[in-house]
Amino acid sequence: MEQEQQFRHIVRIANTDLDGNRRIGDAIRKIKGVGFSFASAVCQLAKIDGSKKAGNLAPEEVKRIDEAITTASKTVPVWMLNRRKDLEDGTDKHLIGTNLTFAQESDIRFMKQIRSYKGVRHTMGAPVRGQRTRSNFRRNKGKVIGVVKKKEAAPAAAPAKEEKGKEKKDK
Repeated sequence: MEQEQQFRHIVRIANTDLDGNRRIGDAIRKIKGVGFSFASAVCQLAKIDGSKKAGNLAPEEVKRIDEAITTASKTVPVWMLNRRKDLEDGTDKHLIGTNLTFAQESDIRFMKQIRSYKGVRHTMGAPVRGQRTRSNFRRNKGKVIGVVKKKEAAPAAAPAKEEKGKEKKDK
């Protein structure tokens, strides 16, 4: 009975609303910047079973998970972090949520400013990482209908002339 009363349908971790019906290992992945391996590492750091429902977590467990996410850059291996050797201060960080979005936007802005190849591609709206451009990346340019061949267009016009000719003969 107590667990049903404590069950919360929405759990707030790292300024993100998470679904209480999902396993905590899966629910944490809805936070921007947290993937599968990082979520399992956070559960191990917080000493919480990853298969436990997020809505059944006690407030102390939620705080432990929140702390584990924010202090993960000190305890998790460097290869697991998403911001290694930051341009501004050279430290290894793991950014989540709006901080990650802001960092990505500022990196793109910096590349455009220094006119690097990737920055120029971002400016043009072209693919940045070497993808082909012949058939893809046309989402903002409109649908391409194709070329109408003259042979297909000519027979369509010919029957109209024949009908007019038959009408004149009938008179």
